[in-house]
Amino acid sequence: MKKRIAVIGSGFSGLSAAAYAAQTGNDVHVFEKNSIPGGRAGNFKASGYTFDKGPSWYWMPDVIENFFKDFGYTSSDFFKLVKLDPQFELVTQNLSVKIPESYSDLRAVFESLEPESGKKLDEFMRAAKFKYEIGMGSFVNKPCNHIGEFLSPKIISAAFSLDLFTNFRKYVAKFFKNPVLKTLMEFPIIFLGASPEKIPALYSMMNYGGFVLGTHYPLGGFYELVKAMHSLAEKQGAKFYFNHLVEKIQTNDNYVTSLLVNGKTLEFDAVIASSDYHHTETLLNKTHRNYKEDYWESRTFAPSCLLWYLGFNKKIKGLQHHTLFFENELDGHLKNIYETKTWPEKPLFYACCPSKTDNTVAPENHENLFLLMPLSPGINDEEALREKYLKEMLNRIEKFTGETDLEKNIDFRRSYCVNDFIEEYNAYKGNAYGLANTLQQTAILKPSLHNKKLRNLVYAGQLTIPGPGVPPSIISGKIAAGEINKKTHTPERYNLKNYLNEKIV
Repeated sequence: MKKRIAVIGSGFSGLSAAAYAAQTGNDVHVFEKNSIPGGRAGNFKASGYTFDKGPSWYWMPDVIENFFKDFGYTSSDFFKLVKLDPQFELVTQNLSVKIPESYSDLRAVFESLEPESGKKLDEFMRAAKFKYEIGMGSFVNKPCNHIGEFLSPKIISAAFSLDLFTNFRKYVAKFFKNPVLKTLMEFPIIFLGASPEKIPALYSMMNYGGFVLGTHYPLGGFYELVKAMHSLAEKQGAKFYFNHLVEKIQTNDNYVTSLLVNGKTLEFDAVIASSDYHHTETLLNKTHRNYKEDYWESRTFAPSCLLWYLGFNKKIKGLQHHTLFFENELDGHLKNIYETKTWPEKPLFYACCPSKTDNTVAPENHENLFLLMPLSPGINDEEALREKYLKEMLNRIEKFTGETDLEKNIDFRRSYCVNDFIEEYNAYKGNAYGLANTLQQTAILKPSLHNKKLRNLVYAGQLTIPGPGVPPSIISGKIAAGEINKKTHTPERYNLKNYLNEKIV
């Protein structure tokens, strides 16, 4: 039965949910508090520069491609995707390592750092490929309503090969002894939200999804993916309303009946909340919330981060499109994020310089530079601290590249940190990446996709299944739309005509 469905938020999960829900003939309306779609993956233009605000690593391209295939398209119908070579450069205290696009070349890099490690890399990646195929094919598409979803013969037979109960650090150490190689294999875990000792070795599948499948870049910037998904959702019939703030989710008995949007009551048959899960729950009466405040306080969150968007009136030699500055110990920075919850004493950071690949994102002979330093969520965020760490990051870039006085060549600068994540995205404690993928927060142990008290409200996004990241968020939206489509019993039909006739959208 056709339903009128509201989607709250237009990040990747909201765009995905809108497209899939509209594809099956539903009347879908997406409400976004900000002026553009994309959520954390927004962008902005200033002084001739185009900056992606959030994601810049285009990994797991097959998952993203499958989204477009579900609607009869390919990504190339919307943007040009280029494969980066080198994929990125890792800068350590004693040397730097470029990660090539070719697997055979990657194998040679490993061999140059540790004899016989090429064979170990083959073994690691064979196992990672298996985990990737099982994980992305059988695990992540489950709504995680109950444990029975994981009791299929295929999943049960694979369970012991997925290394769910082995921690990531011990697993990597079985293959590699060289500290640079160990750091290289562990770095993706930072963005899963916990130290390698607390992340299941299952997530070695990320190494396969990145290093083997490759690191890509959409010409024009990562926001091209947002634009493509927005366009595709509209092609399915979804309608988008920007600068529309959802102020209240209104209910009757055990159903959502309407949303209060920009002061007006709009009635719907079902709601998909792609907005921050914790924030969404504050829009409900306490009796209708899945979780109390102490639940969220007890969760392990992935990091927030300090971001700097910088434009330079000169080219910066020696930087790749992606560069990881890991001259300091990984564990020290992780301790500041997850234990002491303080600004890092010896930080690691990431630099993205898309103007090395794309001449459309900066004026001619200028450079576009995005800097990211992971931080503990909820940390004290002050302008003076942002400036302090900018100077440190620029100093380390200068030391690595041989450049001097970079700060004097900045002709555009803007920072973004914990307070901004809270203000713009209602992000709990200013988190940037959602919940950590610890074993205790995996699959059915994540916040429930379904509201347990309201039959026609489901959640999507990085705080529910399958987890943080662009591909998982896209999958989350698909699952949420599927769950709403399964619901056959809805409250009385409501009338949206009056709202639309007022032409305030």
